[in-house]
Amino acid sequence: MLRSDLIERAARFRSAEGDPSRSLSDCPALVLNADYTPLSYYPLSLWPWQTAIKAVVLERVDIISSYERAVHSPSWTMQIPSVIALRQYVKPSEFPAFTRFNLFLRDRFSCQYCGSTHQLTFDHVLPRRLGGRTSWENILTACAPCNLRKGGRTPKQANMPPLVPPIRPTSWQLQERGRGFPPNFLHETWRDWLYWDIELEE
Repeated sequence: MLRSDLIERAARFRSAEGDPSRSLSDCPALVLNADYTPLSYYPLSLWPWQTAIKAVVLERVDIISSYERAVHSPSWTMQIPSVIALRQYVKPSEFPAFTRFNLFLRDRFSCQYCGSTHQLTFDHVLPRRLGGRTSWENILTACAPCNLRKGGRTPKQANMPPLVPPIRPTSWQLQERGRGFPPNFLHETWRDWLYWDIELEE
């Protein structure tokens, strides 16, 4: 199956046909930087509709696409923005936050000892009792059985070398990882801004 087919199936883009009746809470705006790349992938840069409209009124963003749903006041009507771009460029942080989700994402949501994607937890490569720190370079994703099997030993002592040594990833590296794990529900107007690098089908 082509990569684009896999992404299409995983993302399950919503049709715009239901826009007029969609709940306002289901109308977030995808936020792009001034260079028209997503402000962030994980978490995906989304603003609630109220924040997006306020930013439009304050002239901080440009509207790229809109839902068919609109909001009204006595004096004006505005379609709810579905994609907006900042007018001023925000320089991304070089390194991502050290969070549970980002650690799983770095390790592709799989155990770094056996490759399993089930019962995921964390393991200190150098155990804490031996001075191991809780850091990007000493924590990796492990399934519960492997974590139990390794116990308080080093990978060498347990004869369990990691598939990939743990590193501190850059934000760019995590964004590249994130392209392989699209969110479950994406509006069709977001498609061009998230997956612009997919090969075109003939």
